[in-house]
Amino acid sequence: MNRRHFLHAAAALSMTARASAAAKLHIATNTYPWGTFAKRDGRAFPLHTDESLAAIASSGITGYEPAIGRVEEFEGLGARLKAHGLEMRSLYVGSTLHDEAQNAQNIESVLRIARGAAEIGCKVIVTNPSPLKQGVQDGKSDAQLITQAQALDRLGEELRRLGLTLAYHNHDVELRHGAREYHHMLTATNPEHVKFCLDAHWVFRGCGNSEVALFDALEHYGSRIVELHLRQSSGGVWTEVFTGKGDIDYDRLASWLQKHNLKPHLVLEQAVEKGTPHTLDAVNAHKQSLEGVEKTFAGMRGD
Repeated sequence: MNRRHFLHAAAALSMTARASAAAKLHIATNTYPWGTFAKRDGRAFPLHTDESLAAIASSGITGYEPAIGRVEEFEGLGARLKAHGLEMRSLYVGSTLHDEAQNAQNIESVLRIARGAAEIGCKVIVTNPSPLKQGVQDGKSDAQLITQAQALDRLGEELRRLGLTLAYHNHDVELRHGAREYHHMLTATNPEHVKFCLDAHWVFRGCGNSEVALFDALEHYGSRIVELHLRQSSGGVWTEVFTGKGDIDYDRLASWLQKHNLKPHLVLEQAVEKGTPHTLDAVNAHKQSLEGVEKTFAGMRGD
Protein backbone atom coordinates (compact mmCIF):
# COMPACT_ATOMS: atom_id res chain seq x y z
CA MET A 1 0.00 0.00 0.00
CA ASN A 2 1.46 3.35 -1.00
CA ARG A 3 1.38 6.37 1.28
CA ARG A 4 -1.66 7.97 -0.41
CA HIS A 5 -3.71 4.78 -0.16
CA PHE A 6 -2.63 4.33 3.44
CA LEU A 7 -3.72 7.85 4.41
CA HIS A 8 -7.04 7.39 2.61
CA ALA A 9 -7.67 4.08 4.41
CA ALA A 10 -6.71 5.58 7.78
CA ALA A 11 -9.06 8.51 7.26
CA ALA A 12 -11.89 6.12 6.34
CA LEU A 13 -11.29 4.06 9.47
CA SER A 14 -11.26 7.22 11.58
CA MET A 15 -14.57 8.35 10.09
CA THR A 16 -16.07 4.92 10.72
CA ALA A 17 -14.92 5.01 14.36
CA ARG A 18 -16.39 8.49 14.84
CA ALA A 19 -19.69 7.43 13.27
CA SER A 20 -19.81 4.38 15.52
CA ALA A 21 -19.18 6.51 18.61
CA ALA A 22 -21.83 9.00 17.51
CA ALA A 23 -24.35 6.20 17.04
CA LYS A 24 -23.93 5.12 20.65
CA LEU A 25 -26.35 6.79 23.02
CA HIS A 26 -24.82 7.49 26.41
CA ILE A 27 -27.21 6.42 29.17
CA ALA A 28 -26.51 6.54 32.88
CA THR A 29 -28.20 5.07 35.93
CA ASN A 30 -28.78 6.59 39.32
CA THR A 31 -27.93 4.49 42.37
CA TYR A 32 -31.45 4.89 43.81
CA PRO A 33 -33.18 2.20 41.69
CA TRP A 34 -30.47 -0.36 42.38
CA GLY A 35 -31.07 0.17 46.09
CA THR A 36 -34.79 -0.52 45.66
CA PHE A 37 -34.12 -3.76 43.78
CA ALA A 38 -31.65 -4.85 46.47
CA LYS A 39 -34.10 -4.00 49.26
CA ARG A 40 -36.77 -6.08 47.54
CA ASP A 41 -34.35 -9.02 47.62
CA GLY A 42 -33.57 -8.46 51.30
CA ARG A 43 -30.02 -7.23 50.82
CA ALA A 44 -28.04 -4.01 50.67
CA PHE A 45 -26.60 -2.27 47.63
CA PRO A 46 -23.16 -1.03 48.72
CA LEU A 47 -22.53 2.25 46.95
CA HIS A 48 -19.49 2.86 44.73
CA THR A 49 -17.99 -0.61 45.30
CA ASP A 50 -16.44 -2.84 42.63
CA GLU A 51 -19.32 -5.28 43.16
CA SER A 52 -21.97 -2.64 42.52
CA LEU A 53 -20.17 -1.00 39.62
CA ALA A 54 -19.62 -4.41 37.99
CA ALA A 55 -23.35 -5.14 38.23
CA ILE A 56 -24.19 -1.82 36.58
CA ALA A 57 -21.62 -2.33 33.83
CA SER A 58 -22.89 -5.86 33.15
CA SER A 59 -26.29 -4.39 32.27
CA GLY A 60 -24.72 -2.49 29.37
CA ILE A 61 -25.19 0.93 30.96
CA THR A 62 -22.18 3.20 30.52
CA GLY A 63 -22.93 6.03 32.97
CA TYR A 64 -23.04 6.22 36.77
CA GLU A 65 -24.85 8.94 38.69
CA PRO A 66 -24.14 8.39 42.38
CA ALA A 67 -25.69 10.09 45.35
CA ILE A 68 -22.76 11.62 47.23
CA GLY A 69 -22.93 12.87 50.80
CA ARG A 70 -19.23 13.22 51.71
CA VAL A 71 -16.08 14.12 49.79
CA GLU A 72 -14.45 10.97 51.18
CA GLU A 73 -16.72 8.86 48.97
CA PHE A 74 -14.61 9.87 45.95
CA GLU A 75 -11.58 8.00 47.28
CA GLY A 76 -10.62 5.48 44.61
CA LEU A 77 -13.89 6.01 42.74
CA GLY A 78 -12.30 7.39 39.59
CA ALA A 79 -10.11 4.31 39.19
CA ARG A 80 -13.01 1.94 39.87
CA LEU A 81 -15.21 3.69 37.32
CA LYS A 82 -12.46 3.46 34.72
CA ALA A 83 -11.92 -0.22 35.49
CA HIS A 84 -15.58 -0.95 34.80
CA GLY A 85 -15.87 1.29 31.74
CA LEU A 86 -18.24 3.76 33.39
CA GLU A 87 -18.41 7.56 33.19
CA MET A 88 -19.69 9.85 35.91
CA ARG A 89 -21.06 12.82 33.99
CA SER A 90 -23.39 13.80 36.83
CA LEU A 91 -24.04 13.23 40.50
CA TYR A 92 -26.82 13.83 42.98
CA VAL A 93 -26.14 15.69 46.20
CA GLY A 94 -28.61 16.63 48.89
CA SER A 95 -28.87 20.21 50.12
CA THR A 96 -30.70 22.25 52.73
CA LEU A 97 -31.09 25.83 51.58
CA HIS A 98 -34.16 27.31 53.29
CA ASP A 99 -32.37 28.33 56.53
CA GLU A 100 -30.50 31.60 56.01
CA ALA A 101 -28.38 31.07 59.13
CA GLN A 102 -27.00 27.80 57.74
CA ASN A 103 -26.88 28.55 54.03
CA ALA A 104 -23.26 29.68 53.76
CA GLN A 105 -22.10 26.46 55.42
CA ASN A 106 -24.50 24.29 53.41
CA ILE A 107 -23.51 25.85 50.10
CA GLU A 108 -19.83 25.31 50.87
CA SER A 109 -20.56 21.67 51.69
CA VAL A 110 -22.04 21.15 48.23
CA LEU A 111 -19.14 23.02 46.61
CA ARG A 112 -16.59 20.74 48.32
CA ILE A 113 -18.36 17.72 46.87
CA ALA A 114 -18.60 19.41 43.47
CA ARG A 115 -14.85 20.11 43.38
CA GLY A 116 -14.15 16.45 44.10
CA ALA A 117 -16.62 15.40 41.43
CA ALA A 118 -15.06 17.66 38.81
CA GLU A 119 -11.74 15.88 39.27
CA ILE A 120 -13.25 12.67 37.90
CA GLY A 121 -15.12 14.16 34.98
CA CYS A 122 -18.45 15.26 36.43
CA LYS A 123 -20.24 18.10 34.62
CA VAL A 124 -23.72 18.28 36.19
CA ILE A 125 -24.56 18.60 39.89
CA VAL A 126 -28.16 17.59 40.59
CA THR A 127 -29.78 18.72 43.83
CA ASN A 128 -33.20 18.60 45.42
CA PRO A 129 -33.29 21.10 48.31
CA SER A 130 -34.49 19.05 51.25
CA PRO A 131 -38.27 19.29 51.69
CA LEU A 132 -39.76 19.64 55.12
CA LYS A 133 -41.25 16.41 56.39
CA GLN A 134 -44.45 15.53 54.60
CA GLY A 135 -46.22 15.45 57.94
CA VAL A 136 -45.81 19.24 58.11
CA GLN A 137 -49.06 20.28 56.52
CA ASP A 138 -48.02 23.60 55.13
CA GLY A 139 -44.46 22.76 54.10
CA LYS A 140 -42.07 25.69 53.73
CA SER A 141 -43.23 29.24 54.37
CA ASP A 142 -43.03 31.93 51.71
CA ALA A 143 -40.01 33.39 53.51
CA GLN A 144 -38.27 30.02 53.43
CA LEU A 145 -39.02 29.56 49.74
CA ILE A 146 -37.59 33.00 48.95
CA THR A 147 -34.47 32.21 51.00
CA GLN A 148 -34.09 28.83 49.31
CA ALA A 149 -34.38 30.22 45.79
CA GLN A 150 -31.77 32.88 46.53
CA ALA A 151 -29.40 30.26 47.93
CA LEU A 152 -30.03 27.92 45.00
CA ASP A 153 -29.15 30.73 42.62
CA ARG A 154 -25.95 31.52 44.56
CA LEU A 155 -24.98 27.87 44.49
CA GLY A 156 -25.57 27.69 40.75
CA GLU A 157 -23.48 30.78 40.16
CA GLU A 158 -20.60 29.35 42.21
CA LEU A 159 -20.78 26.03 40.37
CA ARG A 160 -20.79 27.80 37.05
CA ARG A 161 -17.50 29.46 38.01
CA LEU A 162 -16.11 25.95 38.51
CA GLY A 163 -17.25 24.94 35.03
CA LEU A 164 -20.13 22.87 36.40
CA THR A 165 -23.87 23.02 35.84
CA LEU A 166 -26.43 22.99 38.65
CA ALA A 167 -29.67 21.14 37.86
CA TYR A 168 -32.68 21.57 40.13
CA HIS A 169 -34.52 18.32 40.85
CA ASN A 170 -37.87 17.81 42.54
CA HIS A 171 -39.88 14.95 44.00
CA ASP A 172 -43.64 14.86 44.42
CA VAL A 173 -43.74 16.86 47.67
CA GLU A 174 -42.75 20.09 45.90
CA LEU A 175 -45.90 19.82 43.79
CA ARG A 176 -48.21 20.21 46.80
CA HIS A 177 -50.12 23.43 47.46
CA GLY A 178 -50.29 24.59 43.87
CA ALA A 179 -46.70 23.44 43.25
CA ARG A 180 -45.53 26.66 44.89
CA GLU A 181 -42.07 25.32 45.82
CA TYR A 182 -41.44 23.76 42.41
CA HIS A 183 -42.54 26.85 40.49
CA HIS A 184 -40.67 29.32 42.70
CA MET A 185 -37.36 27.46 42.31
CA LEU A 186 -37.70 27.72 38.53
CA THR A 187 -39.18 31.22 38.47
CA ALA A 188 -37.05 33.13 40.99
CA THR A 189 -33.66 31.78 39.85
CA ASN A 190 -31.48 32.86 36.94
CA PRO A 191 -31.75 30.32 34.09
CA GLU A 192 -28.02 30.77 33.52
CA HIS A 193 -27.30 29.65 37.08
CA VAL A 194 -29.98 27.03 37.69
CA LYS A 195 -30.90 24.46 35.06
CA PHE A 196 -33.52 21.71 35.38
CA CYS A 197 -33.28 17.97 35.90
CA LEU A 198 -36.74 16.83 34.81
CA ASP A 199 -37.87 13.75 36.71
CA ALA A 200 -40.91 13.16 34.56
CA HIS A 201 -42.56 10.65 36.85
CA TRP A 202 -42.28 12.73 40.02
CA VAL A 203 -43.99 15.60 38.20
CA PHE A 204 -46.63 13.17 36.89
CA ARG A 205 -47.25 11.64 40.34
CA GLY A 206 -47.01 14.88 42.26
CA CYS A 207 -49.79 16.33 40.12
CA GLY A 208 -52.17 13.43 40.71
CA ASN A 209 -50.90 11.22 37.87
CA SER A 210 -51.32 13.94 35.27
CA GLU A 211 -49.68 13.91 31.86
CA VAL A 212 -51.26 17.31 31.27
CA ALA A 213 -49.18 18.73 34.11
CA LEU A 214 -46.02 17.02 32.83
CA PHE A 215 -46.29 18.37 29.32
CA ASP A 216 -47.25 21.81 30.61
CA ALA A 217 -44.02 21.71 32.65
CA LEU A 218 -42.13 21.12 29.40
CA GLU A 219 -43.70 24.18 27.86
CA HIS A 220 -42.83 26.34 30.87
CA TYR A 221 -39.37 25.06 31.78
CA GLY A 222 -38.26 22.77 28.95
CA SER A 223 -35.55 25.12 27.70
CA ARG A 224 -33.73 24.68 31.04
CA ILE A 225 -33.63 20.87 30.93
CA VAL A 226 -30.07 19.49 31.00
CA GLU A 227 -30.88 16.11 32.50
CA LEU A 228 -33.79 13.70 32.34
CA HIS A 229 -34.59 11.05 34.97
CA LEU A 230 -36.48 8.15 33.44
CA ARG A 231 -39.07 6.00 35.21
CA GLN A 232 -42.26 4.44 33.87
CA SER A 233 -45.41 3.21 35.59
CA SER A 234 -48.61 1.38 34.73
CA GLY A 235 -51.80 2.20 36.55
CA GLY A 236 -49.81 4.53 38.80
CA VAL A 237 -47.40 1.78 39.95
CA TRP A 238 -43.75 1.72 38.88
CA THR A 239 -43.04 -0.94 36.31
CA GLU A 240 -40.08 -3.28 36.55
CA VAL A 241 -38.75 -2.23 33.13
CA PHE A 242 -38.71 1.11 31.34
CA THR A 243 -40.73 1.38 28.13
CA GLY A 244 -41.70 4.38 26.03
CA LYS A 245 -45.39 3.62 26.44
CA GLY A 246 -47.17 3.41 29.80
CA ASP A 247 -48.68 6.00 32.09
CA ILE A 248 -46.21 8.47 30.59
CA ASP A 249 -45.90 8.80 26.84
CA TYR A 250 -42.13 9.03 26.65
CA ASP A 251 -42.26 8.75 22.86
CA ARG A 252 -44.13 12.06 22.89
CA LEU A 253 -41.63 13.51 25.37
CA ALA A 254 -38.70 12.43 23.18
CA SER A 255 -40.37 14.01 20.15
CA TRP A 256 -40.85 17.26 22.08
CA LEU A 257 -37.15 17.33 22.97
CA GLN A 258 -36.16 16.66 19.35
CA LYS A 259 -38.49 19.38 18.11
CA HIS A 260 -36.76 21.86 20.42
CA ASN A 261 -33.27 20.53 19.65
CA LEU A 262 -32.64 19.50 23.26
CA LYS A 263 -30.36 16.60 24.18
CA PRO A 264 -30.35 16.26 27.97
CA HIS A 265 -28.25 13.76 29.88
CA LEU A 266 -30.34 10.57 30.15
CA VAL A 267 -30.40 8.84 33.53
CA LEU A 268 -32.39 5.66 34.17
CA GLU A 269 -34.15 5.64 37.51
CA GLN A 270 -36.50 2.69 36.94
CA ALA A 271 -37.04 1.76 40.59
CA VAL A 272 -39.43 -0.76 42.12
CA GLU A 273 -42.05 -0.20 44.81
CA LYS A 274 -44.95 -2.02 46.44
CA GLY A 275 -47.06 -3.54 43.68
CA THR A 276 -44.27 -3.60 41.06
CA PRO A 277 -44.13 -7.01 39.29
CA HIS A 278 -41.28 -9.23 40.48
CA THR A 279 -40.04 -11.19 37.47
CA LEU A 280 -36.46 -10.00 36.96
CA ASP A 281 -33.32 -9.32 38.95
CA ALA A 282 -31.78 -5.84 38.90
CA VAL A 283 -29.25 -6.54 36.14
CA ASN A 284 -31.73 -8.08 33.71
CA ALA A 285 -34.36 -5.44 34.46
CA HIS A 286 -31.81 -2.73 33.68
CA LYS A 287 -30.72 -4.53 30.49
CA GLN A 288 -34.29 -4.44 29.24
CA SER A 289 -34.77 -0.86 30.45
CA LEU A 290 -31.64 0.17 28.58
CA GLU A 291 -33.14 -1.25 25.38
CA GLY A 292 -36.32 0.71 26.06
CA VAL A 293 -34.44 3.98 26.52
CA GLU A 294 -32.30 3.41 23.42
CA LYS A 295 -35.41 2.77 21.34
CA THR A 296 -37.37 5.72 22.74
CA PHE A 297 -34.56 8.27 22.49
CA ALA A 298 -32.87 6.97 19.35
CA GLY A 299 -33.26 10.41 17.79
CA MET A 300 -30.78 11.80 20.32
CA ARG A 301 -27.86 9.71 19.06
CA GLY A 302 -24.78 11.70 18.26
CA ASP A 303 -24.82 13.60 21.60
